[in-house]
Amino acid sequence: MSAVRAVGLVPHRDRPLAHTLAQAAAAWFGERGVEVRLPAEEAKAAGLPHLASAIESFAAGLDLVVSIGGDGTMLHTVQLAYPAGVPMLGVNAGQLGYLTTIEPAELDGALPRLLAGDFAVVERTMLEVDVTAAGASRREHALNEAVLEKRQPGPPRALRAVDQRDAVHHLCGRRRDRRDADGQHGLLVLGARPDRVARARVPDADAHLAAHAVRPHAGARAPTRSWTSRCVGNREVVCTMDGRHVDVLQPGDRVVCRVAADPLRVVELRPRDFHQILKAKFSLPDR
Repeated sequence: MSAVRAVGLVPHRDRPLAHTLAQAAAAWFGERGVEVRLPAEEAKAAGLPHLASAIESFAAGLDLVVSIGGDGTMLHTVQLAYPAGVPMLGVNAGQLGYLTTIEPAELDGALPRLLAGDFAVVERTMLEVDVTAAGASRREHALNEAVLEKRQPGPPRALRAVDQRDAVHHLCGRRRDRRDADGQHGLLVLGARPDRVARARVPDADAHLAAHAVRPHAGARAPTRSWTSRCVGNREVVCTMDGRHVDVLQPGDRVVCRVAADPLRVVELRPRDFHQILKAKFSLPDR
């Protein structure tokens, strides 16, 4: 990477540590002539209103976005950085921080490297999801998962998932070319390899089936090809992506999911072993 000249900061809105780190990073970059921006709400919360930017134009022209918080802040920052193709770095000012890259104590040492462009940019698979509801369509993106789930329990057949282009579903260990989700569960799409027992994704893997990550009888798959899920019956279905509410779907509405053509760009300052990170973050024993 070339030298960084414009940086975006996205601190958690309610965590004092995130505010302190954002203030320190903003001052450090500002003293060196680097443009610094924060989304308006985050700027206000962090006590940096003079650096506020409208969220619509926040990422335009940035060389780097730094997320300062936990995994939720990272997923929020993805929605800001990904459409503009801006690489992002995660600083763990949260509780788990599985998706983040460095800890707070490492930020001071990382700033000179970020300024010099002394870092690697790795790619992470993204999901591209087209939602058609009430006759209108829009496109969303997700890093971790897209979930379709019945709003209330009731009779079977709330969702019908049908592959396109003659792809075959791998649902709950069975090969099928169409499936109705049952009355208690739904359909989950995420990017974890099937041989990894984890709710968190393995970032260096392509999207694959992860049926073990959901409750029994739920549909779990990854869109190695495009697929469509259509609401049937008379029950509403809630659509969420990366934990954020997207829409409430009615019978006849549909969702089309695929692997996005463009990956997410993530900053790394050193090689990372995600299996070791997983064990450390979740206190898993060695085997």
